[in-house]
Formats: sequence, C-alpha cells, structure tokens
Amino acid sequence: MGGRDLQLRVATPEDLQWIHGLRHRVYAQELGQHAPDPAGRLRDGLDGENVYLVAARGAARIGFVSVTPPWLGRYALDKYLSREELPLLGESDVFEVRILTVEPRWRSTSATLLLMYAALRWIAARGGRQVVAMGRTDLLNMYLSAGLRPVGRTVHSGALTFEVLTASVTDLTKVTMDRYRTTLKRLGSDVDWRLDMPFAPRPDGCEHGGASFTAIGTDFRSLHRRHQVVAADVLDAWFPPAPGVRAVLAEDPGWAARTSPPTAAEGLLAEVAMARSLPTETLAVGAGSSDLIFRAFRQWLTPQSRVLLMDPGYGEYAHVTERVIGCRVDRFRLRREDGWRIDPVQLSAAVRAGHYDLVVLVNPNNPTGRHAPAADLRSLIASAPARTRWWIDEAYLGYVDLTESLADLAATDPRVVVCSSLSKMYALSGMRAAYLVAEPVTAAQLRRWTPPWPVSLPAQLAAVAALRDPVYYSGCWLRTGVLRGQLASDLAALDEGLVVGEAVANFLTLTLPSGGPSAAQLVNECRRRDVYLRDLSPLSSQYQGRTVRIAVRDTAENARMVAACQAALNVLRPGRAPVPPMPAGVPLAGSAR
Repeated sequence: MGGRDLQLRVATPEDLQWIHGLRHRVYAQELGQHAPDPAGRLRDGLDGENVYLVAARGAARIGFVSVTPPWLGRYALDKYLSREELPLLGESDVFEVRILTVEPRWRSTSATLLLMYAALRWIAARGGRQVVAMGRTDLLNMYLSAGLRPVGRTVHSGALTFEVLTASVTDLTKVTMDRYRTTLKRLGSDVDWRLDMPFAPRPDGCEHGGASFTAIGTDFRSLHRRHQVVAADVLDAWFPPAPGVRAVLAEDPGWAARTSPPTAAEGLLAEVAMARSLPTETLAVGAGSSDLIFRAFRQWLTPQSRVLLMDPGYGEYAHVTERVIGCRVDRFRLRREDGWRIDPVQLSAAVRAGHYDLVVLVNPNNPTGRHAPAADLRSLIASAPARTRWWIDEAYLGYVDLTESLADLAATDPRVVVCSSLSKMYALSGMRAAYLVAEPVTAAQLRRWTPPWPVSLPAQLAAVAALRDPVYYSGCWLRTGVLRGQLASDLAALDEGLVVGEAVANFLTLTLPSGGPSAAQLVNECRRRDVYLRDLSPLSSQYQGRTVRIAVRDTAENARMVAACQAALNVLRPGRAPVPPMPAGVPLAGSAR
C-alpha cells in the first residue's frame, strides 16, 4: 500500500473504541502481554491524557501510535522502572512513544513507517528533544534501524520482553530523512496529512518566523500583498525608521546601490562607539546578529565544547551550537509558574557545576519577553568560573532601558561579549546590521575573521542615521509599550481561558487553555485571514503546544489580529458559544503611525 488515500490524524473520540479493541486483540489475545478482558477492550491509566495518532484509509482504521508528552508528569515506563533506574524520565523534554500497533493485514505496508514518522513530527513540533520507547525484543532490529538505541534496561510484561530505547529527536530526524527521504517524498505527495505541523521538516532544521513573506511572495512579484498581510510572526518594528534614515536612503538610491561601502564599516563603527560611549577597538560589525553568531561561535566552539542555553530561548542559538557545530548543549529551564524569570542563584549553581565553555543569555529574552536586571547579571558573571564565556544578546534592550546594557562590562572583561542587532529596535530589519562588543583582543580576532564589506552601503547609511536620532526611537519604544498593553488587554478579553504574557519587548504571548485547540491550529486558522502569528511550540516543550507569540503592530493591524483570533477561536471550538465581536466604534488602541 502506498500513501494514496492514507490519512494521518489525531484520534477522534470515535477512534478510541477501535483503539481499545485493537489493543486487546493484539496485546491480550495475540501476544499474551495482558490478560484477556471480557469486554474485549484494553485500556491503561494514561488514556485520556496521552495522544493517539491514527492511520486510516477511507472508513478502515489501519493502525495507531501513542505519544506521552512530558507535561503529564508520568509515563507508561514508570510502571516498570523507577526514576533512579531510568533518570532520563526526569528530563523536561522527553516524549514517550509506545504501543505502535497496526491491524494484521496492513503490517507489511507503509502504515508502520508513516505512524512512526508522524509521532516524530508531532514530537518535534512540540519542542521535544528526546524520545524514549519500549521496543519488543523480537522487533528490535526495526527500532534500531530507525535510529533508537538501547539504554541497558530490559522490561518484562506478560509473555513479552522489551528493551528500553532512546534517541534525540535531531538524530532520529537525520536517520529518518537519510534512510527514507525518497519513500517519504513519494508518500508525502499522496497522504492525507491531518496533523497540525507540516509533513516535512525545514531543510536546515531551524525554526524561524517569517512565513508571512511567503504570503507576500518570495519572488517579489506580488509586493502589493504586503498591505494585506499582517506580519506578526516576525519581530520587525511596527514604526518606520527615523526621518533621517528615510532621507538618506531616498537622497540617491542609485548611488547607494552601485557603490561599494567602506571596506571595514569604519564610519558605522565610529558611530556605534560614540552612541554607546565605547572604544572603537572593542567593536565588530556584521550583517545582522546571525552573521555575528555564526562567525564567532564557529571560531570559539567545537563538538567538544559545552554550552548552556536558556529554555525557552531564541532558536538560532540551539541551531548553531547543536546542529551546525555539534556542541554538547544543556538547557537551563525557565518555568511558566515563575513567570519565565531567571533565578540568579539557580543559574549560578548550574554554571559552576556544568563546566561550560559558553553561556548564552538573550536579555530581554525572546520568546518569553522577560528581562533580567543588569545588576543580577553582573553579580552572576562575577561569581562564574573564569573559563566560561558569556554571550549576552541585547536585541530588544531599547524597549526596556539602554542603561541596562552590559556593553561596558564586555569592553573590559574577556569572558563577556554583548551582541546587539540594529534591526528590531531601529526598524532596520531589511538592512541587516548589528554590532558586537568585546574586550579589544577578542574584538580584534572577530574583525580579523570578518570578510571585507560585511555591511552593505545602504545598511551602513541607515544605521548611522538611526543612531544619530535617539529621541525619535525613544518615543517609538515608549509608544510600543502602550500598544502592547492595549493589545494584551484586548486579547485577554476574548476568552477567560486565554493567558496573555505581556512582558517588556515588542511582542507578547498568548497561551490557549489545555484541552482546546493547539497553537498550530490557531496559527493556521489566522493565516486564512492573512494574519501571521508565531507558533512557539517547536522552540520548547514547556509551551506544551499551546502558546503563540504575537508581534506588536500599529493600531489597525493590532485590531485585525484580535479579530482574526476571535474568528479562529469560533471556528476551532464549534461546541462553545461564539466569541462575541468587539463593540463597534470601540478602538483597540490609541492612534499610531
């Protein structure tokens, strides 16, 4: 059987009776793992909380697989092994895959592969980083070929013996795509994929916002669509660049396009030094912060390096350290119940115990929007081991207070580097300009690794003009706070079950109630209305597949986002009373540009 007409979906209530019946026929009657039940049904204590993915063809149900997410706090393996015997179960991003079951007549078809693949995609789409499973010893080769590896624990259940298996989601995805790419490509064109994530992962493995540009058109042939699409899935500024920026770009665009820029961006370096009261020799520039991240990390780190990231945190850092370089990466867990705030005492202890080469902090954090006070970070760094380098990303600091910067510390302490994008705070995302602050020896090394003409002439002109108008941008940052507060209030008013995290930057988060639609479903439904939000689920399992990030836009676009969320919730929760529309004539925020 190929993929044609094969449907993959999350189990419906109508599927559960069939699942319980098939489990009984296979695991009680066929394999003898459990005692037969007079009712012909086999259930367990996780039913109702775990997730079943079902393969069906027309009216015929073919097979299923179960996924237990970490936020349930318990796994089927807990019945057989203690957490001391299997400490892996104590990690916060471990998903359990179990009871992969296919009707006898379909076992030699592609259904088994597609169910295993669907479970992997579901887990990856919810921030899973590790998979654990019990594999029947008589089928062990199948699991080993999929990339799973034994942990050295055997489980006996009835007449069956199982090996406990595990693998990282990254490794499983690589093995799956290397081994089955052609097959999955063929099946993917035919299968009726009803899950809330794309069938195939991104080619580079890194999750970014920016899907809104696909709606505008990446071939730039339908740029008029930019006026119809609300691009709140990326954190570009809602306000235009300063008047001086627009003037310098408009003065002679032909000259700016055809002329080579200053080779080492000397004028931009001098302007950053003046604006931030820093010595020029402590600076390096790049075409956006990603340019600086890739350039610096690939020089400093190796596969043997140990790195500590915040979780949740900006996905680019995990991508570069784990997937590009292959470092040994740990996560410092930020907790929703703590308001996603960093506990300096706990982080200090983790850094001392971890022997890390690099610790990465985005402050304010993206995607949580929480800011750690500079005084706390200075104390934290002062008490840290001398071997540990700190990378502080201050892309959104203007929305808090530029005096909270650690740039002065970075200019003198060889353990500290500050990276600051000019994109988000200065409305220059299309220009791609950023700078880095480090003590002179480190900064000189980075400049040596920098190719000539690292920043285009239009970007240099724009960045210099932007840094010369701090008054304009201070007003924009303050106005962003007002718009954010009103947007948060309007979204919270849609439903008492919604949780809005306002935080401090140019975005907020919206968390849906447990048991309702997923973040991916909300995002997809809003896209039907040309409103693009960011599903945070792939960044961290702590979001439980229920949180979206929404960039603050101007008054009119904020109103469209609220209306789109309202309409989407009405579609996704058909059994509930519709969310009433906002009263006519009531503004969602004050006037804005």
